[in-house]
Amino acid sequence: MIRAAVVLAMLVFPGLASAQEWVPRRVGEIQALDKVNARVMTLRAVVGEPARFGTLTILLRACHSRAADEVPDAAAWMEVTDEHSPPGSGPVFRGWMFADAPAVNMFEHPVYDLRILNCR
Repeated sequence: MIRAAVVLAMLVFPGLASAQEWVPRRVGEIQALDKVNARVMTLRAVVGEPARFGTLTILLRACHSRAADEVPDAAAWMEVTDEHSPPGSGPVFRGWMFADAPAVNMFEHPVYDLRILNCR
């Protein structure tokens, strides 16, 4: 949990820790799982453009990765909506996902699972 707070602080205040720089990227690689039929896909989502998986619409708002000379990691801000949600209920997920620590802020859904893999 402390690690996630440090990562978030570095994203918000990029000059905080020069030893661990985050680089903004335009494309996120998202692993998507349909739990009903065990279908797994890797989606390429462009920041600002919606991507679809089943009944989900995934909007990547930001995607950051570590510099090439550092330990690989990725963090992405996502908003996920489900077309089966009641009207006006808002996103089923909104927040940061971390490739190196997926349990910090998990997407919880009865049918689908999403996980950020990388930002390029």
